[in-house]
Amino acid sequence: MSFAIDRRGVLRFARYSSVGVGTFLLDLALLFVLTDFLKVQYVVATGIAFFFAVSLNYLISRKTVFRGSERSLKGGYLNFIIFALAGMVTSMLGMYILVSVFALYYIYARIIVAGFVGMWNYLMNLYVNFKVAGKH
Repeated sequence: MSFAIDRRGVLRFARYSSVGVGTFLLDLALLFVLTDFLKVQYVVATGIAFFFAVSLNYLISRKTVFRGSERSLKGGYLNFIIFALAGMVTSMLGMYILVSVFALYYIYARIIVAGFVGMWNYLMNLYVNFKVAGKH
């Protein structure tokens, strides 16, 4: 059995990963500031930071990762936010479990949770929202 590597798909995923790492660093910085300086509870701070970072991620991803989408800017953002809200709830729940149950440092917990949520968001946007899988 032979597997062909889809060069376009690999490049798209690399672009998505680059955007994701950048916006995730913003997410972590906001989480840290909200939690350590503004004393916002870490689960609430996770949701706030996630929302800001994912909105920026959408704007950049639309231009650089999911080019050629036939969805309007607003329609794509609405779908993006719906998937992101599922990711945010998953992130907040994962944070609660890893920090409160397993006593993991909140920054480490956020990094672990982000890996799972990031992959979910990529696949949902690739196949469902922007529908660009297999295109350009």
